[in-house]
Amino acid sequence: MKSFEHVYRLHRLMKRSRYPVPFERVMAELECSRATTKRVLAYLRDVLGAPLESSREPRGYHYSDAAYELPGFWFSAEELQSLLSLQQLLASFQPGLLDEALDPLRERLNQILKSQHLQTGQASRIRLLRAAARPPGAHFATLAAAVLQRKRVRIDYQARGKSERSAREISPQRLVHYRDNWYLDAWCHRAMGLRTFAVDCVCEAQLLDSAAQELPDTQLDEALGGSYGIFSGAPSATAVLRFAASRAPWVAAETWHPQQQGVWLPDGRYELSVPYHRDEELILDILRYGPEVEVLGPLALRMAVSKRLTQAAAQYR
Repeated sequence: MKSFEHVYRLHRLMKRSRYPVPFERVMAELECSRATTKRVLAYLRDVLGAPLESSREPRGYHYSDAAYELPGFWFSAEELQSLLSLQQLLASFQPGLLDEALDPLRERLNQILKSQHLQTGQASRIRLLRAAARPPGAHFATLAAAVLQRKRVRIDYQARGKSERSAREISPQRLVHYRDNWYLDAWCHRAMGLRTFAVDCVCEAQLLDSAAQELPDTQLDEALGGSYGIFSGAPSATAVLRFAASRAPWVAAETWHPQQQGVWLPDGRYELSVPYHRDEELILDILRYGPEVEVLGPLALRMAVSKRLTQAAAQYR
C-alpha cells in the first residue's frame, strides 16, 4: 500500500468516527507497523494541516474540526479504479455522447493511476450489453442544457409511427434514461400539459432565452411516475398477473413498479398487482413470459393479451 493510501485511510477513519480512535485501532486500520503509523499521523497533522488532536480520556485521536477535507484530489486505489471503470462504462453506455467532455477527466485519472503503479486497462473486462437501444439523436446536448439551465426549448417533433411533424414550445423538467433510451419529461405549452418525448424523435431543437415553467416534484411524480412504464398519467387500473411456479422466484425479485404488490400462493405460484394507465408497454412485458403468466384482470387487459397471443400463434399455423 502506498503512503498516500495510508493518509487517505487515516483521514476516512477520523471523518467517520464520532469518538477518539485508539492508536491500536489506527494501526490495525492502516495495516502497518507502529513506527509507520506514527509517521502517517505526523504527516497528516504537520504537513497536510489536519486538525488532528489526541485526548487522554477517552484515549485516542480525533478531528477538532469535522469539516476538514484533504487538499487536492484524494481517492483510494479502489475508488480511482472504480471511477475509471465507471467513466469507460458511461462511454459504452451511450457511445460518443460525452467523450469530448470526459476526455480531460479520463486523462487525469489515468495519470493518477499510473503514478500509483495501478493498471488502467482493465475496465474492458466489464461488459455492458444494450438491447433495442436507439441513438439519442443530434439534439440531446441542447435538451440536456435546457433541463439544467431551466430554459424553454422550441422543438419539431415527429412521433414514432406518424408522418407529420409538430412544432412545440416546451419547458423541460427531467431527462429520463429508460430501457437504454432517452426521454424528456416536459410541460408542453401547446397542449398545456405534461408530456413525455422520445429524445431521438426530436427533429429540431432551439434553446430559448425565456425561463422554463417550473413544476413541483410532487406534481411530476404524480403525473409521470404513478403508472407503469414510461407512459404518463395517473393510474386508471391495476393489472393482476399470476405467474407459474417455475417463473415465480424471478418475478418476485423484480420491481415492475414502486407501488406493486405481490402475493405468494400455496402452490408456489406468484400474483403480482401493478398500477397502470396505458397498456401498450405492459402488454409487451406480459407477452415476454408466454405460457408462464396469466392475466387475471382487468378484463380489457386480459382480452388484449389474449388477442395478441392469438394473432402471434396464427403466424405459425
